[in-house]
Amino acid sequence: MVDRVLLHLGLPKTATSYLQTIVWSNREALARAGVTVPGSERRDHLWSSRTIREDPHQRHKPPRQRSAWDRVRAELAAAPGTGLVSHEFLAAASQEQAARAVASLAPAEVHLVVTAREPLGLFTASWQESLKNGSTTPMADYGRTESADPRATWDWRTLDLRLVLQRWAPSVPPERVHVLVLDPGADRDDVWRRFAGLLGVDPDVCDLSGSFANASMGVAEAETLRRVNGRLEGFSRAFDKGVYLRSFLADERLATRGGERFWPEEDQVADCVRRGEESVAYLRQQGFDVSGRLEDLLVPADRDVRRRPASVSDAEVAEVAVALVAWMLHDVRELRSELAGLRREDAPGRVPAPPAPAASPVGARRLRRGLGALRRRLRRG
Repeated sequence: MVDRVLLHLGLPKTATSYLQTIVWSNREALARAGVTVPGSERRDHLWSSRTIREDPHQRHKPPRQRSAWDRVRAELAAAPGTGLVSHEFLAAASQEQAARAVASLAPAEVHLVVTAREPLGLFTASWQESLKNGSTTPMADYGRTESADPRATWDWRTLDLRLVLQRWAPSVPPERVHVLVLDPGADRDDVWRRFAGLLGVDPDVCDLSGSFANASMGVAEAETLRRVNGRLEGFSRAFDKGVYLRSFLADERLATRGGERFWPEEDQVADCVRRGEESVAYLRQQGFDVSGRLEDLLVPADRDVRRRPASVSDAEVAEVAVALVAWMLHDVRELRSELAGLRREDAPGRVPAPPAPAASPVGARRLRRGLGALRRRLRRG
């Protein structure tokens, strides 16, 4: 059994994807340094979080998903050193679920790791993330609740640092609760270096070249995506959301336009200010291991003036949509040309031509994987 397990709980939109990309792309290097990242793929930690949170939909999933948490624990039981389980949806677990998860990892010493940032930027980023997952909720209506349901992953249940810690922290001694406060002025790799310190490894054992930060959309672009989501049918699968909504449409086509940054409504801003103050006051009373400045968890008083999504006009949405149509026509033509070339390559007696260079941005990894699967089907068929 590993000597200790680090459970990285989130919060969502606090460099979690960035850290997880580093971890999963450097599993062998981490293993050589004494850190086990259990599971055969990144989704095993997502599926484990669903089991921990007792998501009733999990019982209807394929056996591989249902057994993920058992397989993760079995791998940790068979390994030495340190183990790491990381998924931001763990933040939604109830206090009872958290306690059971920690107990199920005995006799390993469990540590909790929570990455955190000031609530206003977090709230704004989380609304964008909800759009990338197909939501149609206007920002003015977003985050108005603190859900009692552990399946709720996109409201204050997972976004409020104090609420998450109050559910998880009773399961371990306070010195085993580690809060990594994001430094808004630091280099991007700062959070990785501090995270690696908790793992007990030299941060330079990992190659960071494949890591990337999630892209943000401008206000008109975000509102356009929200309206597009309302017209989509048949895009409810996780693959469709990840490949087409998130990577292709949001990250590659909308975020790359730039656009104006934005804030939520005034009362939502005030709510963010309150939650930041309450989290800082709570942390000052606990014996947690805090890395970073508590002041960085407060909403800045001198924040800049920004628009609100409700102010976006139909004309602005139309301008973004027209640009999208023009861009996507080029995409369709390029894809048809590529598929035609693949069919010619498969013709009897034809010498295959070298593959054409990718014309899409770096964020197209998932789309290219999908195209790779399509090419294999064409060659078989």
